[in-house]
Amino acid sequence: MSFITPVVSALLQASSFTLDKVIMSAKKVTYKNYIGLSFPLIFIINLIIFLIFRPELSPRLFAGKFLFLVILSISLSIIINLIFYKALKSEKLNEIEMISLLGSIPVIILTSFIFESERNFMIIILALISSSAIIWSHWRKDHFQIAKKTWAYLLATLIISPIGAITSKILLAEWNPMSLELVRSFFLAVIFSMFFFKSIEKTGAKTFLLLVITNILTTIAWILYYFSYKTNGVIETVLIFSLQPMLVYLASFILLKEKFHMKKFIAFVIVLASITLSQIL
Repeated sequence: MSFITPVVSALLQASSFTLDKVIMSAKKVTYKNYIGLSFPLIFIINLIIFLIFRPELSPRLFAGKFLFLVILSISLSIIINLIFYKALKSEKLNEIEMISLLGSIPVIILTSFIFESERNFMIIILALISSSAIIWSHWRKDHFQIAKKTWAYLLATLIISPIGAITSKILLAEWNPMSLELVRSFFLAVIFSMFFFKSIEKTGAKTFLLLVITNILTTIAWILYYFSYKTNGVIETVLIFSLQPMLVYLASFILLKEKFHMKKFIAFVIVLASITLSQIL
């Protein structure tokens, strides 16, 4: 039942992203204020989890190539988070989540090319079908249509996603996901606090509580996601995690009253069917 880990991760992350949109739109929290508050919270949550389970965190995990890979992973996380939350502030939630899934295409191609253990051709085909369905859902009048402000996030996703996936897979051969997330969240918290300290504004008790809840959800989701990297591999994890944008899309339609698009709904049905087939065949 190893598929349960990425499914739970997708559920938690979908809930977190929906709350993020509520916080940044309905609660009028700027993306700079959000980042400045959230990443220290994420570090604190990771620290609590780390202290409960006590996974290995020793100097050997920083030896040789691992130090470079950890620095690379942190750098990529900084870039993608800055672009993501800026886009999320100004764009519709379902649009952002659909674009996030497009990063799975280069992830699937490069990961299967580099790692022999990832060459399950049935999973690769199903994952590519899922990703292609997302592209089709955005195709309008002979061209790929997304909002202008979303292009920066699209380009960053297509470039950073495969590099990040490959980096994480190599690191997780030795690292425990809880230790890796603790280290990454520490440096992200320090760096974002330095840059956005002056932008942090006072928030109400209800808004701060929502921030705590969403960051608990996303912290646990990422830890589970990387545990799935170790047990299921990158490509199967990416395929099953495709549920997350579908859940966000449904939440944005039902809860946030964003416009319903039949092609996007059909694309999500295709994703769900692909995930089901991957577990049956």
